[in-house]
Amino acid sequence: MTDVQPVPTDPQALAEAVTAAMWSRDRTAQALGMRIESVGPGRATVRMTVRGDMVNGHHICHGGLIFTLADTAFAYACNAYNRNTVASGCNIDFVATGREGDTLQAEAVERTLADAPASTTSPCATAQATRSPCSGARATASPAR
Repeated sequence: MTDVQPVPTDPQALAEAVTAAMWSRDRTAQALGMRIESVGPGRATVRMTVRGDMVNGHHICHGGLIFTLADTAFAYACNAYNRNTVASGCNIDFVATGREGDTLQAEAVERTLADAPASTTSPCATAQATRSPCSGARATASPAR
């Protein structure tokens, strides 16, 4: 028999329960050494330290891995309500390089149509990997402090 757990009604408890369930199956984030720093309804902060096997031929963090960090935060923020959600599109601006040993941080913050640019046609969350927590209109990346 399986133990059926009740679905939390408190939004914060629900976000935490969804995060725990997703994390248990998120082999990519685990393999990359990501750590979930915080999660809540429509928001998530995730960190990753750049390892030697994550740098490219320029000896900087591979952009695809920075994108993966931002996308991971986005996934945890969007799914915090226990509704399966995936991204249909995303863009990223690389504003600084990540180097081996740097800890990168991505924070995803839910937005509504009222917050979105005029060209946005559906509710979305934004993910931004930054030096410090903030929200933004697109995904960007740089080392955390």
